[in-house]
Amino acid sequence: MEKMDVVIKGKCFVDGQLAQRCIGVKDGRIVAVRADLDGERVFDYGHKLVLPAAIDAHVHMRDPGATHKEDFGTGSLSALHGGVTCILDMPNSDPPTTTAAALREKASIAASKSLVDFGLFAGITPGCDVELLSSSGAVGFKLYMAGTTGNLQVSSLEAVREELEAVAASGKALAVHAEDEGLRIKGAESSLGDHLRNRPNECETSAIRKLGESGVGGLRTHICHVSAKESLPLLEGMPNITSEVTPHHLLLDMDSKLEGFGKVNPPLRRRGDRQALFNALKEGTLDIIASDHAPHTTEEKEEDFDFAPSGIPGVETLAPLMLQLVRDKHIPLSRFVSGVCERPADIFGLNKGRLELQRDADIMVVDMMDSTEIRADRLHSKCAWTPYERLSGIFPKAVFLRGKIMMEDGTQVGERAGREVVEREKSRGIAGD
Repeated sequence: MEKMDVVIKGKCFVDGQLAQRCIGVKDGRIVAVRADLDGERVFDYGHKLVLPAAIDAHVHMRDPGATHKEDFGTGSLSALHGGVTCILDMPNSDPPTTTAAALREKASIAASKSLVDFGLFAGITPGCDVELLSSSGAVGFKLYMAGTTGNLQVSSLEAVREELEAVAASGKALAVHAEDEGLRIKGAESSLGDHLRNRPNECETSAIRKLGESGVGGLRTHICHVSAKESLPLLEGMPNITSEVTPHHLLLDMDSKLEGFGKVNPPLRRRGDRQALFNALKEGTLDIIASDHAPHTTEEKEEDFDFAPSGIPGVETLAPLMLQLVRDKHIPLSRFVSGVCERPADIFGLNKGRLELQRDADIMVVDMMDSTEIRADRLHSKCAWTPYERLSGIFPKAVFLRGKIMMEDGTQVGERAGREVVEREKSRGIAGD
């Protein structure tokens, strides 16, 4: 029997079901899935669950430009402890990632700091060079239909029609922040209810309808952080559309006692919206679950509500919260694996997300009996707070990145090994923009 570099034994999620198996790894990839294997290093987890590691397809690591809130080092450490081995970072950093030079700068920073693999979105703005950004390593493109850091909001879809056609030609996905800025109310805010009033459900549904009417052939559109119940039937009727939901829109609503710490865009909505999203997740209407990890400091969040920035942290609690829902029988394990592993890999073209041959050996080991209370002082984000304080979660016992053990029993045991998931085209001479 051929000896593997690494063998991971346990109750493995393979081909949609759990079975006692051995995962054999050579050169960072899965090369065998059998009942018995021999390896240079063998990790035997008995009857613990061996699952694909999570992919968080929506994070803001604040690097560069706002590293007092987070950076690729602290953010990836947080990801690792939550079972996430691949993060996809959004372009509204400072400077915004809308040029090849900015994309290269961010990639260099991430490569020097990140403990986990990463991909970088490029922002869509009028006149941006989509072909160059694609060949420069963009994992996908991001369109902001509402205001955001870095002045990335587009005035209309028509203003970037040529750019959207170029995205369609690239074959990469277009992730969209779908809020119609024209329907947003600019009133003063002092509560989560006020924030919802200013960004009503119609902001989201109007934006989704506009996307459906854009008429750009072949464009693969991914709707980020779906939050309104009225959006769900629209998503079912549109071709080439995938969708995302966050834990905060599933588990929190405008009645949560969070004040400025619950301020986020799109806003926490009513309980009926949250329940509709939950049902859609169970039924498979929503494709993926992502954290929209957007940390701000405690001091910033404690400002008067009107001035507190929008966004909450969540990369470390994404998988633990969803695994708790599995344990409590609210969603099946297969839906968890699909939402945080398989479908993100499918949508963004990642060689991860499944325990199958030739995939990256990104793996998390879970004891479903070990549910713990989430506490901010046990988490690893630089912002040092969580909206999920004292909720229950199931954190992984071990995490492997390309077959290398990186975290075990809550302790980082592997050195920095993160790398970019998209190869750059080296033949195009992209020294300048």
